[in-house]
Amino acid sequence: MSEPTAPVVPPTPPVPLSALLAREDLGLRQLAGPPAPDTVIHWAHTSEMADPYPYLLGGELLLTAGVHVPGAAGGAPGSGDVESSGRYFEDYVSRIVAAGGAALGFGLAPVHDTVPRALVDACEAYGLPLLEVPPRTTFSGVARAVWQLMARARLAELRRVTEAQQSLAAAAARPDPVPSVLRQLARRLSAHALLHGPDGTVIASAGRAPAPGTQEALRKLTGVVRPDTARDAPISATDALGDIQLAAYALGGSSGFVLGVATRRREPADHTIASVAAVLLSLLTGEQQSGAGAARSSALVRLLLGSAPAEVAALLGGGDDGRWLVVHARPESPENGTPDPVGAAALGAALGSPLIDLGRDVVRVLVPAGPEPAARPGWTLGVSAPAGPDGWPAADAQAGRALARARATRTPLVRHGARPGLSELLPRAEAAEHARALLAPLAAAPALTETLRTWLSLHGSWDRTAVALDVHRNTVRQRVTRCAALLDTDLDDPDVRMELWFALRQG
Repeated sequence: MSEPTAPVVPPTPPVPLSALLAREDLGLRQLAGPPAPDTVIHWAHTSEMADPYPYLLGGELLLTAGVHVPGAAGGAPGSGDVESSGRYFEDYVSRIVAAGGAALGFGLAPVHDTVPRALVDACEAYGLPLLEVPPRTTFSGVARAVWQLMARARLAELRRVTEAQQSLAAAAARPDPVPSVLRQLARRLSAHALLHGPDGTVIASAGRAPAPGTQEALRKLTGVVRPDTARDAPISATDALGDIQLAAYALGGSSGFVLGVATRRREPADHTIASVAAVLLSLLTGEQQSGAGAARSSALVRLLLGSAPAEVAALLGGGDDGRWLVVHARPESPENGTPDPVGAAALGAALGSPLIDLGRDVVRVLVPAGPEPAARPGWTLGVSAPAGPDGWPAADAQAGRALARARATRTPLVRHGARPGLSELLPRAEAAEHARALLAPLAAAPALTETLRTWLSLHGSWDRTAVALDVHRNTVRQRVTRCAALLDTDLDDPDVRMELWFALRQG
């Protein structure tokens, strides 16, 4: 049987052995091995095999009642050969250590009244923590305590990651986003954080003063992930400088920017938190590297100073024909009903545009016309027809209506229909004038107009209209009834519905 050189522990939050010993309900007592705070366990496993090696993955608290111990190896006075007892337990403990076992728990009763002295000596010699499990404590109770501590550790880890994500996203929205993100990252990890430019120079830093040699070690580590210094470079790399843990993260693919992090110890959630910071810094440094951010800022300034959208659209880097799509998006899961900045930025990147507007309940993205946007996992999308700058307001309304229909029909993506219809046979000015006259009774109540539009588009479905508008179905009924009264017409008549739909489409 081939034996691995290094056991691989399960990917679960480790539990300090000291936390298990602190449980008064278990009554565990350490008899041998290094101090409990220096030991962590990843799970509990019970085995009465004389050689537990094949059944261990590493990191376990192995529990045994000593059923496997030969009568001559008990180690009690007068029970047998003390020398053979020592050899047995030395072989037993060495196999646990070779398999990566973290600790051994020995249960008293019904087989043994005391922990064999030879076992205590062997665990001390091999540096394996040995726990005495009293008769009143079952092995299942110990295992349950381990899983409870693991669940608490996992919950604490998730809470830490969530809080870090929120604080990093808030930092990215500050006027000085790059230094703010670095400061927040350094605070969350108790670390020293550095941002290296494409030429390897330190652009910004934050956190506690690094130990001598840390910055140079990080500079060398950034060369491992920087695309211009290594073909097929990884996106992240780790190293150590004494007791200092080092990590480097490439930002923005080929941009050349690299995030470096130095910490005194590496916690399980550190990599996830640093990766979130790396994504945010990728977005921030990507704009600086490409110069597109400056062009978009220039476009915004010109719009604020009175320039027409058509005059500044070229600065935004749109499609070849100067046309754009407006995309409205909402998260699918109810618990994430409010979009967050990180998710919105990721959606914009997936759609190929950094022009994002994060609203209270919807994300709007201005996307260059070209390949049609595809559905995105976790999002419901409404897409407008292609439009030039002068048509952006109308396209925005189209995307909003398409999103409402997508949510009502539980469809991942709905595109605004651009197919020519009967309305194209009439002069546009005459059609618009007819629509204004027909819908005049509703002009003072935009909510009624939008409800009627949505209700007609969904074939008179009260429930789906309520979903699309985020209102109660009784509210939909009241509004539609009010529309019928103001328009003095029968909304059950298909001819009336057709004429109203034609008029609403001109709006």
